[in-house]
Amino acid sequence: MVAVDTVLFAIKDGRLQTFLVELRRGPGRGRWAFPGGLVRVGELLDSAARRELHESTGLNSAYLEQLFTFGDPSRDPRGHVVSVAYMALIPSSQQVGAPCDKYETGRWYEVGDLPQLAYDHSLMAAYAVKRLKSKLEYSNIAYALLPREFTFAEFEELYSLLLGRPLDRRNFRRRILAMGILKQLPHTRRGPHRPAALYSFEQQSLRFIEML
Repeated sequence: MVAVDTVLFAIKDGRLQTFLVELRRGPGRGRWAFPGGLVRVGELLDSAARRELHESTGLNSAYLEQLFTFGDPSRDPRGHVVSVAYMALIPSSQQVGAPCDKYETGRWYEVGDLPQLAYDHSLMAAYAVKRLKSKLEYSNIAYALLPREFTFAEFEELYSLLLGRPLDRRNFRRRILAMGILKQLPHTRRGPHRPAALYSFEQQSLRFIEML
């Protein structure tokens, strides 16, 4: 049997968080896992991942990419189930609704403070975090985690958060703006201090480039 499981990420409360569901049935009952399920006969893997993600979260659109195939014969006590893991990214956790009936509930968890996960989903979590951090350094994948309009400070905070280290702010700003992946918008965001310039990505799709 072939299954798909999706590690969904969003920035929530200033932290990188992932969405978990509490299993209602099966050998993992009562434990947390990433949303997923079996691929239907004749169904493409990407289509199955999007279907399961929609049924589990209500999401109709999200950045989605295939991560890795987990095929240890002992990963599921019910039989030899090969799982194709995916990573999904959204700009706001508020886009996620209540999961379908096959789950008890769903909840966001910080990636550094996950509960004990069913099956081999802890391996999936580690693999997905590593992929996201790595891809941040050679692509514009940050577009999938940010709203359409953002300040440069918010852009910088995202990079610092995901890379787990402070950035040289002046050099980072100069280098990013020189790449031409961002465009400054004609309007600003008003706040308690001076208005902040707003930016958006030139392309709302994945682009490979030497970011850092």
